[in-house]
Amino acid sequence: MPEPKRTAAPFADDLDQGFDDDFDPVAENDNPAERLHMAEAIRMAEAIVFASAEPVSEKALAARLPEGIDVPAVMAEMQRQYERRGVNLVRVADAWAFRTAGDLGFLMSRDAPQQKKLSRAALEVLAIIAYHQPVTRAEIEEIRGVETSKGTLDTLMESTWVRMRGRRRTPGRPVTYGTTTAFLDHFGLAELRDLPGIDELKGAGLLSARMPSNFSVPLPPADPDELTEEEDPLTDIDLEELGLLTPRGGDD
Repeated sequence: MPEPKRTAAPFADDLDQGFDDDFDPVAENDNPAERLHMAEAIRMAEAIVFASAEPVSEKALAARLPEGIDVPAVMAEMQRQYERRGVNLVRVADAWAFRTAGDLGFLMSRDAPQQKKLSRAALEVLAIIAYHQPVTRAEIEEIRGVETSKGTLDTLMESTWVRMRGRRRTPGRPVTYGTTTAFLDHFGLAELRDLPGIDELKGAGLLSARMPSNFSVPLPPADPDELTEEEDPLTDIDLEELGLLTPRGGDD
């Protein structure tokens, strides 16, 4: 089963020496008190993200930082601080996490557990879900032109890269599928709009140069967590039917 990217921790004792000598969190601000306030907020945010095993959302940061702090500005400045270090601060959807610098990944490869490769069918289904979400199993099969086994979808959900979003408002109320924050994190994407476009896919040899002139890559949703007008949220009854929730016992 594919494993999430390895996370590396910053070394707190080296921070003052490791950053630019001329670093100033708010260099354009001549107010010493405000500069100190920003610097302390950066230290606090750094501690929160460092201690978390999962990416930390800006909403969660705002709830724990002093009231009135400009969280996006704090995180943007901290990201700048870590740009040239062995550990980078990266944005994953609306959350933040520390990750080993991309050019140093080879240092971790010796200790990385062997990853189980996804089958060709699973990769095709994952790509379809990423670009066409929200998408149903029937729609996946129509795009691929072949039947998609439940095991393939189960494998992708076990990898935590794919999730059930809701139910389509059509006869039979089929389940819709979409990608997760873990998918973005693993593939180094800040958001779904960072998925490769048609020119990048052709350049990588993933699309034929003889594709129809009117062929286009679908645009993923701006907010993958928000249900569309054609979807209903999954209820507890739905989750029970799908085997994702233990059935409740009847009344005595």
